[in-house]
Amino acid sequence: MYYFPEQPPYLLLLIGFLIALTSGFALSGTIKVIVQKWQPSSDENPQTNSSWRTLFVPFLGITGGICLFLCSGLEIFGFPYLLALGVGLPIGLLTCLLVWYQLGSMLDFVKTRGMKSLDLDSFS
Repeated sequence: MYYFPEQPPYLLLLIGFLIALTSGFALSGTIKVIVQKWQPSSDENPQTNSSWRTLFVPFLGITGGICLFLCSGLEIFGFPYLLALGVGLPIGLLTCLLVWYQLGSMLDFVKTRGMKSLDLDSFS
C-alpha cells in the first residue's frame, strides 16, 4: 500500500528554502563585518563572545530553514509526516552542528594566522 499525501507541503518546502537562503545572506554579511573589524595588529579581540552571539541568530535561521526544507521534501516524496520529521530533523540538525563547528574552527584559524593562510590556490 502506497502513501500519497492529499496536499503535499510544496509551500512549506518553498518557505524553508527561502528562510535558509535569506538567513544565509545575513550570515554572510555578518561574517564579513566581523572579519573587517579584526585588525592585524591586535593580539586579542575582546568582542569574541558577542561576535559568536551575532553569528548564532542567522545560523539558527539557516538550521530551521534546512530542517523545514528536508522534512517537507521527504513528505513530498512519500514519507509519512512523523517519519519525515524523524529522518529530516536529525539529518538537518547534525549537518548544521557540524557546519557550526567547522565555521568556528575556520574563524579561529583565520583570526590567529590571518586571511592569507586560507589561500588554497598557492598549493597547486
